[in-house]
Amino acid sequence: MLRAAVLLLDGAAPDASPIRRLFRAAVLAAGIWLVSPPAAAERIEVVSAELRTAAEGDGIELDASFDFDLPWTLEDAVNGGVPLYFVIEFELYRARWYWFDERRAGATLTYRLSYSPLTRQYRLSRGTLALPFETLGAALASLRRVSRWTVFERNALVPGSRHAAQLRMRLDSTQLPRPFQMGAVTGRDWTLASEWKNVPVGPELVR
Repeated sequence: MLRAAVLLLDGAAPDASPIRRLFRAAVLAAGIWLVSPPAAAERIEVVSAELRTAAEGDGIELDASFDFDLPWTLEDAVNGGVPLYFVIEFELYRARWYWFDERRAGATLTYRLSYSPLTRQYRLSRGTLALPFETLGAALASLRRVSRWTVFERNALVPGSRHAAQLRMRLDSTQLPRPFQMGAVTGRDWTLASEWKNVPVGPELVR
């Protein structure tokens, strides 16, 4: 039934207008909410993650890479004018044998992936920085890599202690328009996320 509704929309309006595409994506989101069983998809893989000292200052930087593809529903939503927000989260802990591990630092990086029908370009934004891309594939290739991200200061590390760090990436469904948030509750394609990945904290980082 859902597929038939989508085909009906496509056949009724042969032009790929932004309004029609946005409405089509909303229909998909609503349909997923109705017919999909609850699921927590883990479609993002953390391929690599490495901490290193910054060239200047006392910051500790992270280089990481991810592997994932957008499900067709998310791709259709982006092309219909719905921005997607991806969040990369990092946490640092100090091990304690007598109590729970102590959280020493945390950092969050948010990317906004969007499409402009006027310029026919995709944009990947982080804070005030925005980069244009001619194709969705090029924008995703940039999103899959993060380099020289300062995640904490060196004084967060306690000499003589063991430390553990973890990293993940996820689609932030809370920043979707409200109709799409309904689909994200149960829709497998709208719960794009990775598991937490352990990041080695080498002794060379502690002074």
